[in-house]
Amino acid sequence: MIIECVVNISEGRDEALLAELKVAAGSTLLDTHCDRDFHRSVFTMAGESEAVTNAARALAECAVARLELTGHRGAHPRIGVLDVVPFVPYRPGELPPSDLEAVVAIRNDFARWLGTELGVPAFCYGPIERAPERTLPQVRRHAFDSLPPDFGPNWPHRTAGASAIGARRVLIAYNIWVTSFAVAHLVAPALRSPQVRALAIKVGERFAVSCNLVDPATIGPAQVFDQVAELARAHGGAVEGAELVGLIPEAILERTSAQRWSELGLSNTTTIEARLRA
Repeated sequence: MIIECVVNISEGRDEALLAELKVAAGSTLLDTHCDRDFHRSVFTMAGESEAVTNAARALAECAVARLELTGHRGAHPRIGVLDVVPFVPYRPGELPPSDLEAVVAIRNDFARWLGTELGVPAFCYGPIERAPERTLPQVRRHAFDSLPPDFGPNWPHRTAGASAIGARRVLIAYNIWVTSFAVAHLVAPALRSPQVRALAIKVGERFAVSCNLVDPATIGPAQVFDQVAELARAHGGAVEGAELVGLIPEAILERTSAQRWSELGLSNTTTIEARLRA
């Protein structure tokens, strides 16, 4: 088993800063997905736990030192410049494992380091000791309100805000473009389920149902694409394309007909395994 870490950073426009962040992530970096309208970048790293943890710390130090949340404007919700740092157990070539025991301690150590060494409030999500499992949406809704940080100060960092640090299963981030924001706004809540999280977002001149497929072995890109298409038609709209954000497990891609890969915005070059082999 290896560890995947998918760091979401609130910067998607400054190419010089993004280049610095990529250098900081080092050799464990498999993919960087940048979006100017979301003003957000997703750094996918994977490898042995120590190497990935060290890379995540280096990336965090660079982001906190070089980026500012003050004045940040982007389509995607965020609580900090180092917005989300999830640690994920991964077995190449297999369906995503569900046991998170291996990454809970890694998450806690990283969150403690972030709060203590960098002074950034860290909110943990996933399995929480002596409490029900906490979700990322709960952190976004309740941070600094009814939910205090798990580590670090009880107020936002002056320039970096706060961070959500997770221990979670593999998920697929997936945007499906539809004809209008009104359609996206109607489709997103109807699409939500324990397996799918969805938001309606205006991205430049386009409109997205932005999804996290949290159980992709049950509902993968093809299934959610078809659900969005059906819901959009019911509201007088249509799907105009789809976009994978980051990488997809090879085992999930192989469960999807290759004849649909182009329609779904998928490719065998954007699997985690393909990047590990490169």
